[in-house]
Order: sequence, then structure tokens, then C-alpha cells
Amino acid sequence: MFDTLVNISVIIVPWVQCADKGDSSVSSFYSEEIYKELEGLTVTLTRDIKAELGFCIKDAKQDWEEAFNFRGKLEFVDNCVKQKGDFRDRICTSAEIRYYFRSLFEQGASTSSYVKPNKNCNLTSWVSGCEPGWSCSVSQNVDLKKDTKEIPIRIKDCQPCCDGFFCPQGLTCMITCPLGSYCPLAKLNKTTGVCDPYNYQIPPGETNHTCGSADVWSGIMNSSDIFCSPGSYCPTAIRKVPCSSGYYCRTGSTHPNPCSRLSTCNPNTSTQNMHAYGALFIIALSTLLIFIYNCSDQVLATRERRQAKSREAAARHARETAQARERWKIAKGVAKKKTLDSLSRTFSRRKSTKQGEPTKGFGLTPPDAASSSEPSGSKGNKKEPSNLSKMMNSLENDPNSQEGFDLQIGDKNVKKNMPKGKQLHTHSQILRYAYGQIEKEKAQQENNKNLTFSGVISMATEGEVRTRPVIEIACKDLTLTLKGKNKCILRCVNGKIMPGRVSAVMGPSGAGKTTFLSAIAGKARGCTMTGQILVNGKQESIHSYKKITGFVPQDDIVHGNLTVEENLRFSARCRLPDDMPKPDKVLIVERVIESLGLQNIRDSLVGTVEKRGISGGQRKRVNVGLEMVMEPSLLILDEPTTGLDSASSSLLLKALRREALEGVNICMVLHQPSYTLFRMFDDIVFLAKGGLTAYHGPVKKVEEYFAGIGIPVPDRVNPPDHFIDILEGLVKPSSGVTHEQLPVRWMLHNGYPVPHDMLHFADQIAASSSGSQVPEATKANDEPVDQSFAKEFWADMKSNVQIQRDHIEAIFLRTKDLSNRITPGVSRQYRYFVGRIGKQQLREAKLIAVDYLLLLVAGAILGTLTKVNDETFGSLGYTYTIIAVSLLCKIAALRSFSLDKLHYWRESAAGISSLAHFLAKDTIDLFNTIVKPLVYLSMFYFFSNPRSSFGSNYAVLLCLVYCVTGMAYALAIYFEPGPAQLVWIISMNSVPKIVVKLVLTPLIVQFVTLSVPKIVIDLRSINL
Repeated sequence: MFDTLVNISVIIVPWVQCADKGDSSVSSFYSEEIYKELEGLTVTLTRDIKAELGFCIKDAKQDWEEAFNFRGKLEFVDNCVKQKGDFRDRICTSAEIRYYFRSLFEQGASTSSYVKPNKNCNLTSWVSGCEPGWSCSVSQNVDLKKDTKEIPIRIKDCQPCCDGFFCPQGLTCMITCPLGSYCPLAKLNKTTGVCDPYNYQIPPGETNHTCGSADVWSGIMNSSDIFCSPGSYCPTAIRKVPCSSGYYCRTGSTHPNPCSRLSTCNPNTSTQNMHAYGALFIIALSTLLIFIYNCSDQVLATRERRQAKSREAAARHARETAQARERWKIAKGVAKKKTLDSLSRTFSRRKSTKQGEPTKGFGLTPPDAASSSEPSGSKGNKKEPSNLSKMMNSLENDPNSQEGFDLQIGDKNVKKNMPKGKQLHTHSQILRYAYGQIEKEKAQQENNKNLTFSGVISMATEGEVRTRPVIEIACKDLTLTLKGKNKCILRCVNGKIMPGRVSAVMGPSGAGKTTFLSAIAGKARGCTMTGQILVNGKQESIHSYKKITGFVPQDDIVHGNLTVEENLRFSARCRLPDDMPKPDKVLIVERVIESLGLQNIRDSLVGTVEKRGISGGQRKRVNVGLEMVMEPSLLILDEPTTGLDSASSSLLLKALRREALEGVNICMVLHQPSYTLFRMFDDIVFLAKGGLTAYHGPVKKVEEYFAGIGIPVPDRVNPPDHFIDILEGLVKPSSGVTHEQLPVRWMLHNGYPVPHDMLHFADQIAASSSGSQVPEATKANDEPVDQSFAKEFWADMKSNVQIQRDHIEAIFLRTKDLSNRITPGVSRQYRYFVGRIGKQQLREAKLIAVDYLLLLVAGAILGTLTKVNDETFGSLGYTYTIIAVSLLCKIAALRSFSLDKLHYWRESAAGISSLAHFLAKDTIDLFNTIVKPLVYLSMFYFFSNPRSSFGSNYAVLLCLVYCVTGMAYALAIYFEPGPAQLVWIISMNSVPKIVVKLVLTPLIVQFVTLSVPKIVIDLRSINL
């Protein structure tokens, strides 16, 4: 590479003899020939530059033209030829230029510009030509050849170098200054003793020594004085012109650059004021975002209004149809009664007149009798009955007829004309069908108030009720023990939870009620389970039935930025069978909304802690409705009536009883229900302290059982409250029965084995039954054993590790699907998730606007503070940009998964696709990933006005934001929001620096080299 660089100067040697004579025509011809020789070196130079500097130079030929295209700009050569008669002997050879650049490259980032000692300049030989800005000539007997590899002896007739050339310290020859530099002869500043505009000094004691030309040409950090100053442009290396108004000139400019439109440029300025472009850009971007938001919101609002009108019309039509049918039934009943009375009177008269003819005409109606039996209105002009009357008459005369109400009004014509509503296309038709079916079901409920599960099964054969797969849960000696602590929280539980029945689990606090339900649902974590849980009499995992199992948690895990209907509809779409027609899905959602009393708030946002929505009781009912809309076969609820008033609790229990009539196995935990609610349950489970069963059986027999063991219910006392007080030990029965004996009495009552440590209670019970003296119970040592802090800490850590391990195993657990239900696949669930998350993002527009505003402020501040010059290119501003953009975008990306993590766990446990959830989140966040770099650069770029283009800055920031978003996803999934932010800050800024300072192993260095900040800074450096 050095050979090609040096030839810039040495190719002029053959023409020096003619130029030395001072002929101007010869000088001009000589200058043109110099350029032709320089141009011939382009190919070789391009190859060398690509090999050495290809990582930052895109077009080497273009860079060559910009630096060494001296065509028409060789006046500095003409002047030097006229000034120096021995110009030929002062130009550096290829060996000297190679030696100079090798010294610079070996010094690297050092600010030193000294050349290594050579044969002309060393400790024993240091002529005046070795000083900066000076050069010497060679002897006459020295043959200068451009291909020489040896530095010639050059110590004769030392003089200041010509302007337009630079003479480095340590060499005694001249090198041509490139275009964009300003290399005039220096002038001595008598005040400072420095040769201006350069920074070298005259050697002391040398009275005849004066300032020469430039002394060094290297990187701008080491030789900034040689480049054309900002605010001016240099057509040649010896002429500098100030920039005029309307133009700007950067460092090293060879011509002025015109300012863009809408930007301003003062005289002698190096940058243009582009604030107007930034303002226009942010206005345009804001307008576009507001337009997208308003259009999307308007479309959704218009759609919701249309659906509300269609729904209201369909509900009104269904109510009118039901009322008309009811009136028709009443009228028909009255008409039947009148007709029967008339026939009865006619038959009585004819019997009395025809007493002697007992057999003649038996069973026949004479014509006169037939005519007399007709209503008076049938004579004369008879009005044609309406279509509605015809349908009613058809239904009354033939209840099994397949003909009925028109599908659009919702009555049954399903089996013949439209199987399962598949022929319904418009939204209005679907709603009419759904509301018609709901009105019909209400009528059936009124006619069959005492309908049992067996009655529902028989009615299902007629197509009235769709039954579900049956799930029966049986527990045999079920015991749960906490891992790491060996504490028993559920013990020796036996019994069955039957389908078609509503079971309640009650007991004092800490009795293991929630643990019992968690064990049944397969959600017990950090516990060792012994005994058996049988599903339909088989040893199978309940996870095999998770698609038809519903679990309502104690906390109301509902999306607050969705409406009630949107929450229910999403759960129904993702969890109902994929082949179920849309009308049936709509019917299920509308039925749940109707049964839970959510009609008036269906279009209301559920709300969050920060933004209030519906009431707590309504939120609780929505929480239950999320599981009811998927038509489960097993429904487990953890305290569903907490926070509900008596009316809401009764409404919820009625809805659950209706589910039970369809064969659903329902089990729930309750605290102190009213007597009315208590009587609405079919079975009850009382758990005593320690997780032992005190009663498990029908509600109708619970009072009889406890009265039989000497615990009657006092007058005007709620039975469940009394039993819980007994189990808690707050009330002591007069019969002497203690709360510790109740689990043992139940075991003995059902023939279950009694644990060894409880046999003394069995002896007490036997002794009290025989009337003998009751032996004193040896109390177990329940006092906690004092443990050291280290042991307690170790036990807690083991327990937490076991819980986390169980959570991980549950995530990757794969079981055989026995539910016989095929839910929508990943692609369809992805569409549902995109729609839901898109709505949530639109309703969180204010929060997103705050994120954009923070980016705008950060861009404006950093753009204003960043000092962009040609020495540092604003590198400090880019470093702060990486920190600011990474931090702000990371905080926003953390919200994507950290805020609804509980919702994800609930949906994932129900069988909803995690992949679809993640892909939808990432798809919606792509919009922010694309827009946020634009928002930041709209301020930063036009305030700092860097040398690189807007597109290159945007490309680098886009990659940064996308990478940061992915890393924030991982942190949000594995950490809570607070620790996630702390881990991010440490990993992004502190760890690489600390590690490099401590241990510089190759692996650590490679890790830091591949870190995000390092890669982004390198990309920015390449694009500058």
C-alpha cells in the first residue's frame, strides 16, 4: 500500500528539469502530466485500500478522487517549482514515504507524530532539515529512482518547505498535502514562540532557523491544524475562502455546500440549522399516528354501535316472540276449556234424550253436534290466521314436529333446515338465533323448575340440551406434604365429587380448602402427594382433561382494558371446539352473560387498580364467566362468592346449578354462606384443622349427622357458621365432643383407617360410647422446635427451589389428551390474540404517547448537548443515545409480558397456545419498534446534525430497539418488573466494563465484543 501512496510525489521527477527553468507553459504542462501519473495509480491504490481499510471505505475510487484529484489545482506545484530550483531533490522518495506511514501506523492511537530514527535524522546526525516544516536536498551524485527501497542521504542545503507540502519531523523531504487540507507557510508567534497555524517551535539557539510549512499529516485527532478549518473551504492546499451566507463548510471542505430548503446558514458556519425539518417531521409523524389511532378507534366504535343495535333488536324480537307465544298458549287454553265445556253439556243432553239407544252411534258426533261445537266466530266470513298463529298451532298440535319458529326469531328448526346454526351468516341472524334460544330455555326452566340431572339427560335426546363429557373425581387417602418443610397440609382425604352436583368445601382458616381444590385441579406446587386421585375411576392425570376443566382462581384475573363481552368472547373462541359453528359460540357467550346478570355492563371496561371500571362483585362474576363460556365438564372455583352481596351470590349459584344440570361437576370453596345459599348446594365437605375431613356428604344430611354425634344446631343460628365455629374450637358442644375428635368420628363412621397418631382419639370415642372413664389424651408436642437462622433459611430455600422446579415441570409437562375436544390451532389463536392485543394497545394510547414523548425529550436534550465535530463525530452523544434509547424502549417492552403475567399463566394452564400469545405480542410491538427510532431521531438528528445520513442512523437504531425488545421480553418473563430493570441496567452498562477491568481473558473479551452497545457503536462508526 505504501508504494502506491509514495508514488504521488516521486512520479514528478522526470519533469523537474524543464520546470526548473521557470517557463510557465512548461510548468503547466508539467502539472498536467503529474495528474495523469497520479490517475494511473488508482487501480493499485484501490486494491490496497480495500485490503487495509475496506471495513469503513465503501468506494475507494471515489475517495481517491476526492483526496488527490489535482486537475486544475496544481498552482502550489507551480509556485514551489519557481521557488525551489532543486525541487526535484527535495521530494520524498517511495522509501521515505513508506517509512513515514509505517511509523504512524505503528504508533496507533498515540498522539505522538515522531518518525523513528533513520540514516538522516538520528542521535548522531540531526541537521536543520530534520526539524518540522523543513527539508533538504540530495547530493548531485545520488540517483533518485521512484522504485528505490533505500532512504537516500538527504542533508544538503536545508530550507523551509514550500506551501502546499508538509515536512514531518524526523524526515528531510517534502510530501504533497491532499485536497481538503490547508498548508500555508507558518508564521512565528512572538508571544508564544509557536509557528502558527501549526504547533511546532523553532529549535533554540538556531538564529537562522525560521518557520516552514506543515509538519504532519495523519488522523484528524493528531493533525487537525493541517485540515481546512470549519466555516471555510479550501479549493487548493494553499488557499482558504470563508463560507458565505446560505452555505456551510465542514472541516476539510474543498467547496461550499448549499443549505437545504427551510434551513438557515449564517456566514462562516460549519453546519446548517435543520430544526425546521425536525419540527415538520415530528408534526407529520404525530399527525400520522393520531390519524391511525382515530381511524382505528372510529372503526371499532362504529362496529360496536352496530353490534349493540343488532343485539338490542334481536333481544326485543325474541322477547316479543316469546310473549306472543305465551299469549297464544293462554288463548288456546281458554278456547280448549270452553270447547270441552260445550262438548260436555251437549253430550249430557243427548245422553238423556237417547237413553234407550246405548250403543248406536257410540263415539260418533252427529252433524248438528259438530256444528254446535264450532265457535260462533267460525260462521260466516272467517279471518285467515296469521303465520305466527299457524306456527303456534302446529307446535301445540304436534310437539314433536320439526317445524317451528323461523330461525331468525330463534326458535327451534335446527335439525331439519340448519344443523347447529351453520346456515346463519349475518350478525343479526346469529343474534336472533341466540336470543331466541335463550328465551326458549327460560320457558323450559319455568316449566321444569325441579328438573334433575337425569331429566336433563332424557331431554338431551330431544336436542334441547347439549350434554357434556362426564368427569368424576375420587380421592383415596389423599395426603399432601410441603417439600423441604415436611409439614402436612392435607391428610387422609377420602370421597367423591360427582358430576351433575354442586359441592362446597368449607372449614376454618388454614384447614387446606384451597390446597384440596388445587390438588384436584392438578395445580398443587411444592408438595409431595400420597394417595390417589381417580378420574372416572381410573388412575389418570387431570391434566389430560385440561381442555374441559375450568379453574376459577380466588383473585379476579381479568383483563382490565377489555370489556366484559370481549373477555368472555376471547375465552370462548380459544377454548371451545374448533368445529363448533359460530352461532353456537355466540349463544354460549350470550347465555353466560344472561345467567350471570352482566347485560347492563357487557360493553363496560372491566377496569384496573389505576383506572376504575365495573364493581368488585361484577368483576368476580366475569372471572367465573371466563370458565363457564368454555363449557367445562369439571368446574373448580376458589371462593367465588367473596365480595358479593346476597343477591349476586344467589344469581351466581343459580347459574352454576344450571351448569350442573348439564352434567358439570362443580366444586367450590366458601366462607360462611347464608342459609339460603347453603341449601342450594348438593354436597358439602367440611375440613378440620390439619387438612382432615370432618364431613363429606349431602347437604340435606349434614345436620342429621352432626346431631347424631351430639352437635345439634341451636335455634336461630346458621348451620354452616355453627359447624365452622365447632371445627375452629371456638364453641364447645355440651356433649363433650371436641373438635379434634370430629375427623376421627368421620373415619369411624365410614370405615376409613385411622392414622396411628390419632388412635387415642378413637379410644376416647369408644370409651365415651360405652360410658366408661375417658382416658386423658396425650397431647402431641406441637410446639415449634427452635431452629437456627441458617436452618430456617436453608429450609425456605429448598422449598422455593422445589416450587420453582414444579412450575418448570408443569410448563414442559406433556400428557395424553383425553378430553376429546379439538380447540383452534396456533394460527387461528394467533389471529384472536392479535385482535385482542391490538385493542388493548389502542386503549393504552396515552401510555404509549408518554413513551414517545420521553423519546422526543431525550432526543432533543441529547441532540442539543452533543457536540458534533470532525474529530470525535459526536461519539459521546451516540453513547448516550444507546443508553437512553435502550433504557426507554426496554421499560416499554417490559410491560408487554410483566403486566399480564398472571393472565398468561391462567390462559396457558387452560390449554391456550403460548406460541400464539408470544407471536401476537411481538407482532403488535413491531409497530413500536419501527416508530420509536423515528420519534427519537426526529429530535436528535435535526438538533445535532451529524455527518451520517438519516437512513443509516435509523437502520442502526432500528436494530438496537429490536434487540433491546427481545432482551426485555426474556427479562420480563423470568423476573418481576423491578428486578428486571435492575438486571438490565447492570448487564448493559456495568458488567462488561467491570469484567474487562478484572480479567481480560479471550472469552471475556469476545463476550464484550459481541455485546449490544459495542456492536451498535461499531455500526455507527462505519456509517459516519
